[in-house]
Amino acid sequence: MDIISLPVKTEKKNIDSRFRLVAIASQRAKDLSLGAKPKLPSKYKKVASQGILEAVENVLEFLTGEEARTALEEAKKLDMRRLLETKKREARVEELTELERDLKVYLHEKEEKSKEGLEELFVEKNGEEEPPKE
Repeated sequence: MDIISLPVKTEKKNIDSRFRLVAIASQRAKDLSLGAKPKLPSKYKKVASQGILEAVENVLEFLTGEEARTALEEAKKLDMRRLLETKKREARVEELTELERDLKVYLHEKEEKSKEGLEELFVEKNGEEEPPKE
């Protein structure tokens, strides 16, 4: 197995420092490890090597500077919105279950009373009155 030759040579207009290269390659390696498809055919088995290769070959899109800061802030807002929506849904489910419990008790009591009323209508009276049910 071949090793990527060090130092890695990049075009300065896209990747201006080794640190940016490491950041881009590590993010790509993370994506690859989570199941993303490689953008280039490679002889490398490790996702880190594949990430470096794709970064050096300029097949990855990335943001730098103010654009990157703005995109990061927007991503955090979206994550926060999703989290809030999830929490609201969970709260609604809990509220409904409590309401359902109260309704079941109420409906159960009402059902028992209606059964008693129906029984009184359809019970044959032998001249003797039955004691009231409690």
